[in-house]
Amino acid sequence: MGLTPPDLTGRTAFITGTTRGIGKRIALSLADAGCNVVSTGKTVDDSDSELEGTIHKTVEACEDRGVEAHAIELDVRDAENVEAAVAEAIEVFDEVDIVINNASAIQLASVEDLPANRFDLLTEVNVRGTYLISRAFIPHLREIGGGHVLTNAPPVSVDRSPGQAAYAWSKMGMTFVTLSLAGELEDDGIAANAFWPVTAIETRATRYFGMGTEDDWRSPEIVADAVLELLDRDPADFTGQAVYDEDVLREAGVSDFSEYNLTEGDPAPTSARMFEADGHGSE
Repeated sequence: MGLTPPDLTGRTAFITGTTRGIGKRIALSLADAGCNVVSTGKTVDDSDSELEGTIHKTVEACEDRGVEAHAIELDVRDAENVEAAVAEAIEVFDEVDIVINNASAIQLASVEDLPANRFDLLTEVNVRGTYLISRAFIPHLREIGGGHVLTNAPPVSVDRSPGQAAYAWSKMGMTFVTLSLAGELEDDGIAANAFWPVTAIETRATRYFGMGTEDDWRSPEIVADAVLELLDRDPADFTGQAVYDEDVLREAGVSDFSEYNLTEGDPAPTSARMFEADGHGSE
């Protein structure tokens, strides 16, 4: 049994980090489900870059799917930029009821090898960015009577992460902010949940940092499908959770994950092992 996508017609999602990878795939999958999309990120011109993808190209791809879309250049670390972007999104669409904190910086290194400025970047993009975006949308979500805040971050189940302390701290900080929000907003009909892949996902980051090969990765579609399923859940019934993509999809009736694999055979739970000592899922 496969996943039946929800009908998101008439809804609007503000998504950070949509130029490529997981963020772009989430945007396109939501557009396929009828959701309008606010595409945000720092890349507005890729003409001189080896990496293809801009927030405007994501908008074009969403519009090709028959929805309305709007691009906003955004640095999630900048409080004034965030406030202006949120105001612009609301002005364009009137209501934005889905907020997805996807933008994230990554660098895997030991404490000794990671310079302070890189620690600051990880903390500012990941934790501060999630905090600023989520906070900026609270008054609007309350005004419209509810919505979803989703964050691309892992369950918190470890107290140390040798070799990747700064990255782990920043990703778990994203989860901490999100789950704290859930408790603060549960009486307002606003769900706040975190989602995380069991396996590594094929993105620029996994390739750039040499995080395995295609045998170790799944496509971004598995994360996007998990997000769709989370958006189909009643905010009053499901909030304050940090979940794995596989678990969400199994609960939705998916039993065969081979369509998401890049090669034959299921990848190891590489992403889960970053934050869960015993790993997760099947090898």
